[in-house]
Amino acid sequence: MTITELPRTDNSAQVPNTAEDILRHAREAVPVLRERAADIEAARRLPGDVVDLLRRGGVFRAAVPKDRGGPELTSMQQTELIETLATGDVSTAWCAMIGMDSGIYAGYLEEPAVREFYDRLDTPNSGWIHPQGRAERVPGGYRVTGHWRFGSGSTHCEVLVAGCQVFKDGRPEPDPVTGDPVHWRVMVARPDQYEIVDTWHTTGLAGSGSCDYRVTDLFVPEEHSFSFRVPRRTGPLHATPDAILRKMSGVPLGMARAAIDHVRELARTRVDRESGTPWAESARVRSTLARAEMELAAARASVYTSLEEQWTALERGDETTARQRTATALARYHAFRTGRTIVSTLFDLVGGSSIYRGSSPLDRWLRDANTMCQHAVAQDSILELTGQVLLGGESRSPFF
Repeated sequence: MTITELPRTDNSAQVPNTAEDILRHAREAVPVLRERAADIEAARRLPGDVVDLLRRGGVFRAAVPKDRGGPELTSMQQTELIETLATGDVSTAWCAMIGMDSGIYAGYLEEPAVREFYDRLDTPNSGWIHPQGRAERVPGGYRVTGHWRFGSGSTHCEVLVAGCQVFKDGRPEPDPVTGDPVHWRVMVARPDQYEIVDTWHTTGLAGSGSCDYRVTDLFVPEEHSFSFRVPRRTGPLHATPDAILRKMSGVPLGMARAAIDHVRELARTRVDRESGTPWAESARVRSTLARAEMELAAARASVYTSLEEQWTALERGDETTARQRTATALARYHAFRTGRTIVSTLFDLVGGSSIYRGSSPLDRWLRDANTMCQHAVAQDSILELTGQVLLGGESRSPFF
C-alpha cells in the first residue's frame, strides 16, 4: 500500500489534543490492535486503517509544541503512550514511536520548512538519521546520494528523513559548530522522492515496514536540513538530541506487560501435564510470574525515574550531570534487555503450546523481543560509552 492509498483524517478538531485524551484513546485502541496483530505481521507494514487509528488518536501529534497547537507531551507521557500501544501490538508501537518524531524534528527547522513539512499536526515521520548518506554541498543546498536501512514506518510516512555526512568539493566538511571532522546533517524530504526498497523480511517487528530506501543526486535545499547541534526551539524536547530516544523504552515495557498478563490469564485454568498440579498452585509458576513482575517493575521504575529527573533539570534550564545524561541511556538499555528476558522466560514456562502462531502471541513477542534488542540502544556498546562518560571522559555520541 502506498501513502496515497491511505485514508486521511483532515479534521484535526476531532483529534484528541491533551495527554489525558491521547492516552485514553490509546487504551481504547489496545483491544483493536490485539485483534489486528496477526494481520499487521502478515502485511509486514501497518495497514491503512491502523495508521488512521493512530492518527485519529492523536499519536503522531504527541510531541508537537503547544504554541503550534499541539499537546506537547512530556518524555514521560510519550513513553507511557508507546508503552500502552505496545500492550496491543509491538510493531504498531514501534511505528508510533518513530512517527511522533515529527513534533521533535520540526523544532530543528526554520519556520518556512516547518510549514511545508509539518503544518499538519498529525504528520507521521520516518527515517534513519545516522549519517549513512552523502550530501555534497552545492549552491542553495545539497546533492544527496545514499542508501539507508531501517526506515520504520516508511510504508505510510508523510515525511522521510535521511542522515548524511556533508562534503564540499568532494572532501569531508568539518562540523561548523563543534569542529568535528564529520559534519552530520539530517535531510528532510517526501517519501516519493526516494525509492523504497522492500527488504523487510524479518523474524520480529515484522509489521513495522522498516524498509530500506535510497536516492541518487537528490537536491535538498539548505533550509530542508538540520543539525542536532542547532535546535531552533528551546525547552526539554529540544535541549538535548536524545529526546527522540527517550520514549523508546515504552516498547519493551509494554511488550513485557502484555506477556505477563497473558501468562497470568493462562495460569487461571491450566494444569501441569506431568504432575496434575493446577498452575495457580504451582510453586514454579508462582515464582516465575512473581520474578517477572519484580523485574518489570524495577526496569519500569528506572525508566520513568531517570526521565523525570532529566526532564525536571532541563525544564529548569540546568546543565545535566554526567549521571543524569547516562541514566536514561542505561535505563533504556536495561528495559530492552529485561523485556527480552521476561518474554523468553515466559515462553519457556508455557512450553510447547507457545510456539503456535495461531493460538499463542508468545511466539510473536519472542521474535519481536529479539529483533528490537538488535537496535543500537540495546547493544553492549551503550555500557562502554556511558561508562566512559561516568569516568570523566567525553561522549562520542551526541545523544548523551
